[in-house]
Amino acid sequence: MTLHHIELWVKDFDRSRASLGWMFERLGYVLKDSWRNGASWQGEGYYLVLESGPDVRGAHERRDAGLNHLAFSVASEREIDAITVESKDHGWQVMFADLHPHAGGPDHYGAYLENPEGFEVEIVVG
Repeated sequence: MTLHHIELWVKDFDRSRASLGWMFERLGYVLKDSWRNGASWQGEGYYLVLESGPDVRGAHERRDAGLNHLAFSVASEREIDAITVESKDHGWQVMFADLHPHAGGPDHYGAYLENPEGFEVEIVVG
C-alpha cells in the first residue's frame, strides 16, 4: 500500500500556485493537469493537488488540527541551500531563521519554509 495523492485546499489558487506550484516543480514534480481553480503535479508514485473554490472556508493555519507541513527529501545540503535562496523569489520565507539550517537540531540539516498563505514545507537530505 502507498500514498495515492495529497490534496491541499487553498484560499487563492493563483497565489498558491505561484509559491507551492513553483516548489512542487522545483522538487521534480511535473504539472499533470490544470483546471480553472486547481492543478495537479505528478511525483513518483503519487501526486499533489492544489485546489480552490466555493467550498474552501477560511485561511490555512498550520498550527490548527490537521496538516502542519509537507516534508520533502533532496539529494544534498547544497540543494537545500539552492532551494532556500531561490524560494525567496517565489514568496517563501525561512522559518526559524536564527537556527537555519539546523532548526531541527544540531545534527539535522534542513530548511523550514513558509509561503504567503501560511503553508510550511520542510526540505531535508534523504
